[in-house]
Amino acid sequence: MGGGGQLTEPAEQVNGRAGGVYTWQEVQSHCSRSDQWLVIDRKVYNITQWAKRHPGGIRVISHYAGEDATEAFTAFHPDLKCVQKFLKPLLIGELAATEPSQDRNKSATIIQDFHTLRAKVESEGLFRARPSFFCFHLGHILLLEALAWLIIWVWGTSWTLTLLSAFLLATSQLQAGWLQHDFGHLSVFKKSSWNHVLHKFTIGHLKGASANWWNHRHYQHHAKPNVFSKDPDVNMLHLFSFFILSLCIPLCYSTYFFLVGPPLLIPIYFHIQIMRSMISRHDWVDLACSLSHYLRYLCCSVPLYGLLGSMLLISFVRVLESHCFVWVTQMNHLPMNIDHEKHQDWLSMQLHATCNIKQSPFNDWFSGHLNFQIEHHLFPTMPRHNYHLVAPQVRALCDKHGIPYQVKTMWQGFADVFRSLKNSGDLWLDAYLHK
Repeated sequence: MGGGGQLTEPAEQVNGRAGGVYTWQEVQSHCSRSDQWLVIDRKVYNITQWAKRHPGGIRVISHYAGEDATEAFTAFHPDLKCVQKFLKPLLIGELAATEPSQDRNKSATIIQDFHTLRAKVESEGLFRARPSFFCFHLGHILLLEALAWLIIWVWGTSWTLTLLSAFLLATSQLQAGWLQHDFGHLSVFKKSSWNHVLHKFTIGHLKGASANWWNHRHYQHHAKPNVFSKDPDVNMLHLFSFFILSLCIPLCYSTYFFLVGPPLLIPIYFHIQIMRSMISRHDWVDLACSLSHYLRYLCCSVPLYGLLGSMLLISFVRVLESHCFVWVTQMNHLPMNIDHEKHQDWLSMQLHATCNIKQSPFNDWFSGHLNFQIEHHLFPTMPRHNYHLVAPQVRALCDKHGIPYQVKTMWQGFADVFRSLKNSGDLWLDAYLHK
């Protein structure tokens, strides 16, 4: 389902009636961990064994077991013809002629209108990337990091210059995060393999993380945004359990823990998890890329600050970057609906879980164009420089079907994060006082 991994070879023929005819009730009964079917374009596929080999990870494709996965399949794979050969051995039949193309209570009209919009957007060339845009973006990332090191090499390691250098490094890291996001979504090159190579470079060498780890988590978020037990961004409750107490006391403390606590722990937590994941998966390529990042950093910083000073500096840089990352990502999702699986069509599901931040040159740059979160979630393989072109068409479609299309200022987005924290704090306080 997710297009983030690399395809290797088609799966073997699975057991099943290749010419079988099935009802939605039959398909929906195959949704357990050991028995998984799904539907794409009315064709029924048995993915039970293939899910373990799925390049995007077992979980993202399993989230659609027993469901119609047509819209998600189309959204995640830029080259559908290439992927079809991997589906062929999994085919066990098709839906009965009397069955609707959509499952459960999904709107056939919304699905058809969104399909028409996607075809129109493709014909307008909005899925074609401008190489110069991404070359410039990579260049400015490298320039920011080079400038950060040059300042302290030439003018010394005073507190003022160290803070300035840390700010530039954090900015470079944040922008590298958005660039690896582009490559991870296969939105830069026509050939997926080129995207994979550059993704490993940007997330590994520039940021010290793992491409495969990111793919397996992030595609789940896109497949089922803000859905309990399916969106890993929602399932991080164990990480924030340390801060539950802050939600049982006044908002000022809750705000403090949100702004200071998570950004302090998230970099440490995630980098430990990433390293453990790479080692347990024997993902030596990602591990080598990640270690090259830290080796490069230590070579630049240890002669100036020593080992301890270097560790403190990189921790401070991570904290600065994490603050920006938390704000950018959470103001698009945290104030929106977070609920259990509702089995909605692609357009409705994504719009209920995302909102946009108003466009401006600064907002576009600062957020990596994720201020157009709605368009990104609807068309994850679209190059980000085209989001503003498709946005009016998406909004018109939402207006037609009465689906809320929310656009806020960045300050309104920040305020909504505070409001969500207060609501959570009130709930926890009530539970704490009446336990």
